[in-house]
Amino acid sequence: MRYKSEAEIKQALGIESWRNLSKDKMVRFAAMMPDMDTEVALKIVEQFPVFKDFATGMVDVLKEAHESTLSANKQSQENFHRSLEHVREILGSQLDKGEPSWEERKFIIEHIMDTLRMEGEKDSENKKFLFGAFKMVAAGAGAALALGVAFVGGKIMLESKDDPDDSMEE
Repeated sequence: MRYKSEAEIKQALGIESWRNLSKDKMVRFAAMMPDMDTEVALKIVEQFPVFKDFATGMVDVLKEAHESTLSANKQSQENFHRSLEHVREILGSQLDKGEPSWEERKFIIEHIMDTLRMEGEKDSENKKFLFGAFKMVAAGAGAALALGVAFVGGKIMLESKDDPDDSMEE
């Protein structure tokens, strides 16, 4: 969808005024930027009382969300690896009991190998997840930077239009 007016953007964000733009909605606003007409985006950004606070707030929200995601992911990974280690301990203890037959040994060793394969797959999956999370944060930071550039660029363009000394004289 291409946003052509402030009203459409406010409606998409579920706000009545730019003063209602919460940190969560800041992130949504930044994500919507590529779908906005440039002039509309500049007009909106000009209305923010302190743009620096907006950009800083948006980066802080992204940072908090990323840290929270990484923390939850780390805990999940630790639980998974601890569980598989426990399974291997149980299987290993079965090898120490008496004299297991060749079939029993083979069965236990195959299951130990299965847990190792599962850990390898989980590790690869986790690396893909972390890369995806990094890309998302980088995109959010890029959006904040784009907002800053658009804001500064827009102000410079507006100031140069208002400055009669910049007119082309020959």
